[in-house]
Amino acid sequence: MSVFKNVIVYRIEAGWSQPLTDVEQRLDGARFVPCGPSQEKAAGWVEPRGAANGPLVESIGGQWLLEYMIESKTLPGSVVRRKVEERAAQIEATTGRKPGKKEMKVLKDDITLELLPLAFTRHVRIAVWIDPATHRLVINASNAQRADEVVTSLVKALEGFGVSLVNTQVEPAVAMADWLSTQEPPAGFTIDRECELKATDESKAVVRYAKHPLDIEEVRQHIADGKRPTRLAMTWDDRVSFELTEGMQLRKIAFLEGTAEGASGSTKEDNFDADAAIATGELGQLMPELIEALGGEMQLGAAPADPGPRSRAAEAPELADETAPF
Repeated sequence: MSVFKNVIVYRIEAGWSQPLTDVEQRLDGARFVPCGPSQEKAAGWVEPRGAANGPLVESIGGQWLLEYMIESKTLPGSVVRRKVEERAAQIEATTGRKPGKKEMKVLKDDITLELLPLAFTRHVRIAVWIDPATHRLVINASNAQRADEVVTSLVKALEGFGVSLVNTQVEPAVAMADWLSTQEPPAGFTIDRECELKATDESKAVVRYAKHPLDIEEVRQHIADGKRPTRLAMTWDDRVSFELTEGMQLRKIAFLEGTAEGASGSTKEDNFDADAAIATGELGQLMPELIEALGGEMQLGAAPADPGPRSRAAEAPELADETAPF
């Protein structure tokens, strides 16, 4: 199950509605085109199944699946610096003058353009799921900046399309602190053996537990001392394990034994359909229950139940799982 591993969830504005054929046509105008020789980055929409010239939107059980491709070229900074120094030394030896700061910047830009055709190329494929019935957008990304790039592309391509991050009445950090202190997780959920706690004072102290029981007095004392949970490993209905973050992201998603029974097919097409159906089916049930456990979804413009600080869009370290294609 490699469709979704780390997800950020958005609410699509209620007024948006477009037929699948219109979405397909509009995304075709933003189809991925590889980098040119002197181009550092290219991005656009690709076929989720990986078949050339196939549809850009796949509908599986009424769920729309898309894939966004980012191609970037990487030049080692040490190589660029060495070339710039060599070129500057040549200028000084020829003219007797040392290049100034502005000229050094021009040299760096020129050398970067010269080296780009030889640069290493990296591809990142980001799975995207639109649930038109519930107006939910799910992006398989572990940091907000990359997810924002996908959202921006959708907003530009689709008329009237707008989204906002899902906000809950109770902040995830507040709820996680309560669950750890009382050892009473919400119905249908269990607490696993990993979490991270951070101090909110100037010390910025961090305590991490990995493969460790969390029903201990030490954890409760850290929370009583003012540390806030920033992530907590949980399992839903013995079917999906995940890590909830303070920013309402789900990470390290794993579909447990039994969720895929009888779903595997004999062909690549069958496996794509099965993987997509299981992932959207399981997460489609998990997310509403998790939101309900956090007091329900907060309407736009409403104040959160807890006035404390909240880091909803802070960029998180990038995880390799987000590159997994359908």
